[in-house]
Amino acid sequence: MSKKTRSAAGDSASSAGSAAPAAAALQPPAVSIRVDVVSDVTCPWCAIGLAALDQAVERVSDQAWVHVHMQPFELNPNMGREGQDTTEHLSAKYGSTPEQQAQGRERIRQRGAELGFVFRPEGRGRVWNTFNAHRLLQWAGDVDARANPPHSSGHQLALKVALLAAVHTRGESPADADVLLNAVTQAGLDPVQASAILSSEAWSTEVRDAQRFYLENGIQAVPAFIFNEEHLVSGGQPVEVLEQVLRQLIAQAQNSTDTGTDSDSDSHVA
Repeated sequence: MSKKTRSAAGDSASSAGSAAPAAAALQPPAVSIRVDVVSDVTCPWCAIGLAALDQAVERVSDQAWVHVHMQPFELNPNMGREGQDTTEHLSAKYGSTPEQQAQGRERIRQRGAELGFVFRPEGRGRVWNTFNAHRLLQWAGDVDARANPPHSSGHQLALKVALLAAVHTRGESPADADVLLNAVTQAGLDPVQASAILSSEAWSTEVRDAQRFYLENGIQAVPAFIFNEEHLVSGGQPVEVLEQVLRQLIAQAQNSTDTGTDSDSDSHVA
């Protein structure tokens, strides 16, 4: 992330014709955009943000090849395996009342419905430790990186979607190995290899290093979307906001190609 990052703040939780044209459509778009999504699977606004990003990416899919990478962030890194009742947790952390929390859940449920994501009306029930989920997401990202072409398989994004549904749609625990392995299977990954990872410390260092990097670079709330490693958009933004960022980056890349200039300009997005 460079110093040229600017932020668009939003809802977040603190500490995705003819025969000739048809043939041409098979070729990937010339513009390539990287999006790093810093988020936690226990964060409802992260589910909303990823659903909005998915729709924004679809809207520009004929103009850009968008590579989405999941990056770890733990809202509650010290949470025990047994978790904590959500009402108790939010009351202690934010001072909110049960009535305020119910209003927030309904707002989140409505936003999710607009994007096609289903939230349980009663919410998560408990707040869980998500470190093992992040370890599996790091592994899935490595599987994608080894695909041919790289990142064409989409396992990491599929795993993140499966985990978000497990937590927020079905109220399951991301600290439960069976829940994690079910999500792995849904994402088309190897559950035997995933089980071996969960039984070891594999990918622990990578998760901690990535979390440290984003914290040191100013990410204190999620979701956070980093476009091309320099443009930051924070919070559960509407589809249109994320689409606008993508279209501005597409225009910049196309203009750079047309003029033969370096695309790394001083212009800011957001």
